[in-house]
Amino acid sequence: MWSTFYLACFMVGVSLSVLSFLGGSLHLHIPHVHLPHLHAPHAPTSHVAGAYRGPGSAAEIPFFNFASVTAFLAWFGGTGYLLTRHSAFLVITIMLIAIAIGLLGASIVFWFIVKLLLPHDLALDPADYDRVGVLGRVSSSIREGGTGEIIFSQAGTRQTCGARSENGEALAKGIEVIVTRYEHGIAYVRRWDEMATDDQRVHN
Repeated sequence: MWSTFYLACFMVGVSLSVLSFLGGSLHLHIPHVHLPHLHAPHAPTSHVAGAYRGPGSAAEIPFFNFASVTAFLAWFGGTGYLLTRHSAFLVITIMLIAIAIGLLGASIVFWFIVKLLLPHDLALDPADYDRVGVLGRVSSSIREGGTGEIIFSQAGTRQTCGARSENGEALAKGIEVIVTRYEHGIAYVRRWDEMATDDQRVHN
């Protein structure tokens, strides 16, 4: 009876751990599991100045999270099963040892998340992806009143998007421009030198 119980815990823990790993690696959709709220140690997530946190996002990672609970089940079940089958310990002794080993496994997983994963898990700031005010260069000529293309760097990557002149003028390939507004996938731009001249006039 007890060996079956421990084996079931082990199988559930391993199965959920593998499923969680595959979901993260292969971007599979796995329903979110809500665990009961437990008062336990928390680990702070990485903080970024002005970082955006979406609705319902947590500022801390609880010790009893999905990864640590599945690790606990796997280690608890595996230890209990082996001791039940290959030792002469009392049931309560086996239970206590299995719980201790399960908590050790959960702690190792929790440490791995906090020390190795969270430092690289930076929150996103929407301002970093706002295209208004971005400096770019015309990569495909913009005809008078027509649409062309610009190339620019944002969030460490080079990107392109369709573009139109803010005042309807033609803009040749290679001209530096500033995005003044962004609507429906189209960037409306003005010449960089024109914007700089206007700015100097305002300050003078």
